[in-house]
Order: sequence, then C-alpha cells, then structure tokens
Amino acid sequence: MTGYSSPPPPGAGGPRPTLSGPQVLAGWWARVGAQLIDGAIVGLGGAILLIAISAPFSIGFFASDTVGVLSIMLGLLIATVCVAVVALLYAPAMMARTNGQTLGRKVTGIRVVRANGTPIDFGFAMVREVLVKSLLFGVLSSITFGLAGIVDVLWPLWDEENRALHDFVVDTRSIRV
Repeated sequence: MTGYSSPPPPGAGGPRPTLSGPQVLAGWWARVGAQLIDGAIVGLGGAILLIAISAPFSIGFFASDTVGVLSIMLGLLIATVCVAVVALLYAPAMMARTNGQTLGRKVTGIRVVRANGTPIDFGFAMVREVLVKSLLFGVLSSITFGLAGIVDVLWPLWDEENRALHDFVVDTRSIRV
C-alpha cells in the first residue's frame, strides 16, 4: 500500500495550504480584540491553576504563622511558574496547529502569516510570540517604562501594512481569513 489517495485532514501532520491570491490585511481593532480574548483565556487558565495549585498549600496556614506564610508563598511561586509556562506555550501551540491562529484570532477572523508564504510551525511561533513579543519587547518595555510596548501595539495604526514592530522583526503580517 503506497498511502492515502486524498490529502490528510487538517492537523494530521500533512502539508498545509499556503495562501494564494491577494491578502486582506487585518485591521487594528481585530488585532486588539484577538489579544483581549487570548489574554482572557490565559488569565482564566492562570486563575484556575492558581486556585488548584495554591489551595493545598494554604492548608499549612492553619498549622502556624511561619509554616502558613511559607506554604502560601511556595504555592504562589509554583502557580506563577505554571501560569507562565501555559501563557508562553498557548499561542505557539495554537498557531502551529492552526497555521497562524489562536482562539482570539479565530473569533476575530484573522491569522498571522509569514511574508515568504511558508506555514507557521511551533518553532517559528515560539520565536515570534515568546522571544520577540514577550522577551524582547518585555525587556524593552521595562527599560522604557512601558513606552516600547505601547509603540509596538499602536504601530499598526500608521503603518501601511498594519504591521506592529514585532511583525517587522520576524517578517509577518496579520490578515483577514
């Protein structure tokens, strides 16, 4: 048997379709809406993890003052690490599985595409979402008292291709689906 006669279903590891024809760029409000939805998803997941992980540690609070404070601090530290891992893996995992979309981007009808037309895989999504958006612009925002983050978010308002600064670094576009 040589294989299937039809292409594999989406997400089955087969080739992904590339864009052909004109692309309609996503507007600023669609991008903002997607970020708000994705932020709410990560925040809700973080709150659930915070409760689930730190609740058992809070029982130590009733043992004594010292044990209680230490157990709560340890529980919050573990919860923070878990929330950070979820937040850093959510967008890359979703974008790799759906070729450039997160749940927020699906709701707003947009997706991220590479300028060269190649599909977005997990490694590229990690570079874009974690290294560039979170770390690079996070550090720059810390140094500039938030100015770099604000400029990054507002940049698509005056760019002719509606690109944010992080899109320039990794050469991506946000388009309407």
